[in-house]
Amino acid sequence: MSNLLATRRSQGRLLAFRLDYGLLVTTLVVAVIGVIIVYSATRSSLLLHGDNPHYFLDRQAAYVVVGGIVMVVLAAVDYRWLEHAAGLLYVGLILALLSVFVIGSTAEGATRWLQLGPVQLQPSAFGAVVLVVVTAVFCARRPEGLERRDLLRVLALMALPILLVVKQPDLGSGIVMAIVLLAMLIVAGIPNRYLVLLVLTAVGGIAAIIHFGLLQPYQVARITSFLHQARNGQTSTYNLRQSVDAIGSGGFWGTGLFHGTQTNLSYVPEQQTDFIFSAVGEQLGFVGAATVLVLLGIVAWRMLRVAQTTRDPFGRLLATGCFALIAFSAFENAGMAMGIMPIAGIPLPFLSYGGSATVAFFAAVGIVLSVQLHRPR
Repeated sequence: MSNLLATRRSQGRLLAFRLDYGLLVTTLVVAVIGVIIVYSATRSSLLLHGDNPHYFLDRQAAYVVVGGIVMVVLAAVDYRWLEHAAGLLYVGLILALLSVFVIGSTAEGATRWLQLGPVQLQPSAFGAVVLVVVTAVFCARRPEGLERRDLLRVLALMALPILLVVKQPDLGSGIVMAIVLLAMLIVAGIPNRYLVLLVLTAVGGIAAIIHFGLLQPYQVARITSFLHQARNGQTSTYNLRQSVDAIGSGGFWGTGLFHGTQTNLSYVPEQQTDFIFSAVGEQLGFVGAATVLVLLGIVAWRMLRVAQTTRDPFGRLLATGCFALIAFSAFENAGMAMGIMPIAGIPLPFLSYGGSATVAFFAAVGIVLSVQLHRPR
């Protein structure tokens, strides 16, 4: 009995030694900053309308707590169990995405949410995480690399959830899933000729979608608004201009928390979600915005480091996919708010308001922590 306890204590110390504290602590710091920024971006508007000023604060804090628990649980459990759960996760995602069209709730022209009692679930927010797991399982079982038949299979497998997400419509989540899939295929060893063909096909497909009007006019306007920011009279262009003005008004040091004019007067639509970075730029200035981006960069860098040092193909692909999810989401959202990237409705990891997205990002970090802890030596 004493030998067993000693062995368990030794294993516990070994796992504690392996834990990537930099990734863990930085993630929690960014999440706490996100709660504060969400509160600062919504407090004045709620007070103006006579509502509870802590409404978004309380909910976002609860989302962070739930996400933190999910992260810890996933980190503590050996990541190899995901290989056995991949099929169930894929089927569950497809059923959830299909059920959105039957019993889902609609807001602002999009049907993305399932109302489960007091909880509102957005299945598309978990799409990228499930895609990471399923793609990692598929590719890890082909260590010699992906041939044409394998590539066609994985593309067909992932096309279904991506198309269902875009159909909602949730174009931003669909783009993220496509980018994550491409990054994982590159790491999995897709031949260069197939990679070039895949990129050309994607470009041609996007052009065809726009040409034949498969996207709604407002979607096209949002995506292309950063190319003609000087135009007036368009809602998407107005939103972008307000976001850029808010960031610019922050200057070097910012106006201070709860003191931003653009933020307090709600000039930036959807500021607590899509344009949360504009609240950071106005209130915390260049210094605060740069600090947030550096912290997110550290999170992405630590995840990439795990992918680079993991010899197990399955663990390496998991870490690669989660890295691509965090890195691209942060780059796209911040660039969108500054007017240098298309407006795609992609949340800023750990800062944008939203329960499903917050939990999904925490889950991605938990998976990478598990790879770091439990990978074979």
